[in-house]
Amino acid sequence: MTVTFNHTIIAAKDRNESARFFRELLELPEAPSWGVFTNIQLNDGVLLQFAEPPVEIQMQHYAFLIDDELFDRAYRRLCDHGIEHWADPQMRRPSEINNGQGGRGVYFKDPAGHAIELITRPYL
Repeated sequence: MTVTFNHTIIAAKDRNESARFFRELLELPEAPSWGVFTNIQLNDGVLLQFAEPPVEIQMQHYAFLIDDELFDRAYRRLCDHGIEHWADPQMRRPSEINNGQGGRGVYFKDPAGHAIELITRPYL
């Protein structure tokens, strides 16, 4: 069997708010949820499970490879909602996007404070 990525649990302050944020930003349909998880499923079948841990949430980094058209719409939503964003992971170039790897990218934080990256071309 080949190795594929199946799912991950993303710590959230409000699991429903975080799942809704990603569903709306990335234009994803609702997915079945159960127990302590609110789930969304990416187009390749990967399941993101949002849960509210009983500990302080440490920032993680999550990057999503998306096509140019979705990038345009997602970036417009970030701007329309006044979400602070940067062209770089060090957060030194505010209100900009980058043109890495011949594509475009942007960094911002989700409702739980995780560093999110949207890119239109893979690094490798």
